[in-house]
Amino acid sequence: MSTIINRQQIDEMEQRYRASFINSLGGFKSTLLVGTRSASGQENLAIFSSFFHLGANPPLFGLVVRPDVSRRHTLENIIETGYFTLNQITPDFVDAAHHTSARYPDDISEFEATGLHPEYLENFQAPSVVESVVKWGCAFRERHDMSINGTTIIVGEILWVVVPNELIGEDGFIDLEAAQTVTCSGLDRYHTTKHITRLPYAKPISK
Repeated sequence: MSTIINRQQIDEMEQRYRASFINSLGGFKSTLLVGTRSASGQENLAIFSSFFHLGANPPLFGLVVRPDVSRRHTLENIIETGYFTLNQITPDFVDAAHHTSARYPDDISEFEATGLHPEYLENFQAPSVVESVVKWGCAFRERHDMSINGTTIIVGEILWVVVPNELIGEDGFIDLEAAQTVTCSGLDRYHTTKHITRLPYAKPISK
């Protein structure tokens, strides 16, 4: 049995219940670790599930940074330095990845706190995650502050990508399931995936 939940009922939900309800409504999402370093050299690592594709030429994407009363080190570092990395998560370190969302003091690196390891590729200013199989380095391009709810959209451009050769198909398709990439639903439920099918370019159906 299903029921229609109207807007008034949504507004009357307890805050955490509403956040869980709305966050899980949209289904499965990309789950990535964002690696940054401040201008003073402090490393930071944070989990994000708000990645969205913007275009392939140039290779652009967006990240949504939610509003909060506390400082957002990831956002500050991206704006301050102009560089960051995105790192896919696999089941063997999903627990550590999840705990990067905890509020650590300014002088504590999430790498150190969770046992994950930073690495610097291509002489890049921002750290990537050693444990991650698929990762890429990014340059900050635009910032859009949303007046409707206080979130910030960061637009990034991909500068380099690390991916095992065997995961790249002849047409350029990356097999993230073979990489055991983890996805998420809601705020805290993590999943592996099962391939169903891959379909050809869609054309109008003739009747």
